[in-house]
Amino acid sequence: MRNLTMMTDLYQLTMMYGYYKINTHKRQAVFDLFFRKRNVNSAYAIAAGLEQVMEYIDNLHFSEEDLEYLNSLNLFDNDFLDLLRELRFTGEMYAVPEGTVVFPDEPLVRVKAPLIEAQLIETALLNIINHQTLIATKASRMVYAAQGGSVLEFGLRRAQGPDAGIYGARAAIIGGCSATSNVLTGQMFGIPVKGTHSHSWVMSFPDELSAFRAYAEAFPDSCLLLVDTYNTLKSGIPNAITVFKELREKGYEPVGIRLDSGDLAYLSKKAREMLDKAGFPNAKIVASSDLDEELIWDLKAQGAKIDIYGVGTSLITSKGNPALGGVYKMAAEEVDGRMVPKIKISDNPDKVTNPGYKKVFRLYNGKGKAVADLITLEEEEIDISKPLTIFDPVNTWKRMTLYDFTARELLVPIYLNGKRVYESPDLMKIQEYAKSELDTLWEEYKRLKNPHVYKVDLSQKLYDLKQQLLKEYSMK
Repeated sequence: MRNLTMMTDLYQLTMMYGYYKINTHKRQAVFDLFFRKRNVNSAYAIAAGLEQVMEYIDNLHFSEEDLEYLNSLNLFDNDFLDLLRELRFTGEMYAVPEGTVVFPDEPLVRVKAPLIEAQLIETALLNIINHQTLIATKASRMVYAAQGGSVLEFGLRRAQGPDAGIYGARAAIIGGCSATSNVLTGQMFGIPVKGTHSHSWVMSFPDELSAFRAYAEAFPDSCLLLVDTYNTLKSGIPNAITVFKELREKGYEPVGIRLDSGDLAYLSKKAREMLDKAGFPNAKIVASSDLDEELIWDLKAQGAKIDIYGVGTSLITSKGNPALGGVYKMAAEEVDGRMVPKIKISDNPDKVTNPGYKKVFRLYNGKGKAVADLITLEEEEIDISKPLTIFDPVNTWKRMTLYDFTARELLVPIYLNGKRVYESPDLMKIQEYAKSELDTLWEEYKRLKNPHVYKVDLSQKLYDLKQQLLKEYSMK
């Protein structure tokens, strides 16, 4: 397990040192990790990365080598470095489980810990959760676009570094991908790996038919042939059919073919006709070639006969939305023995934070569909036996009263008193959970363009507290 304690911004350490020098470093503080804005074309996100956060927290400590380096910066005194030598996470952390559908402005992670600890972990938490949540969300959109077709993650060679490739593939599985081409990710997380051969395999033989025969001999139980090296319709598919017939004579059934260029809608329809006519109606057609969710959706609309979509660059780099925009903001701080709510005020209304020690409820109608999320103060409970009126926190005249509804608290305990109390499920279990979460959303929230905006409201008590603090600060 890697020690990522030093994966932090310098200003975290300088703030920690400042807190130490004024003797406030042991003061309890509450921080919320959330993202501010939705992707312009996505109403939701899929939370991911919690397992790696736990690995980071479990192994949080400064090594002697780390302390030697920090000493060389000539920024910190020896007493502070001695403090860092003994530092471990002793606080509490609540988070939404991986695979949870989440929305802007609601806490995905809530940390309550001594200020020096809560400050240190900010950068790593944002790095891990921002990236994996981004990729899981992109994957879920592609799986939605495929409308029952399978989506494979093929992005390792285009990922922005090894970690992005490994953990991006993990996140893609959470988002709904069936498998990855990344062998290391498969080994690390016990998930399916898929792959066939490249054009170079075909090009290394005297002719295409010889290449296909050699591949079928090596993999008779899993033969899937790439048919566009030379001419898809005139040679690739006919040669594949020849080899498929030879396989069948030996008692094997082919898996199918892969298309990696050209007009995928047209070619897949012609390929389906040719395969069916030759007696291979169960042979799968796999398509790749710079696919994204919009192209997949268009291919489906055009009646393309594609069973499996291999997606690389657009998925692993989250084409069109390169960053989640998650932030980590103080929400409360211990002052004179009591927890005082804190608020960040900005000329940009989107950057004004929600104060206090909070939790999040998801509200469902009688049919199990998610209606809205409600952010409340920690001490609040929801009585589902009574009508509940919720309102837009900006346009407060927009109100809705719920009568027959249920409520689920989203944040669950991960660490209590520095001890981990949560075990991450198997990755494929997380994928199943994410799918069940998406099933609670109406189609209007899942459409690829201009989706309906999901309601994330504040309780009356939280709204009043926020207005009170805004008023107090405006008078200073």
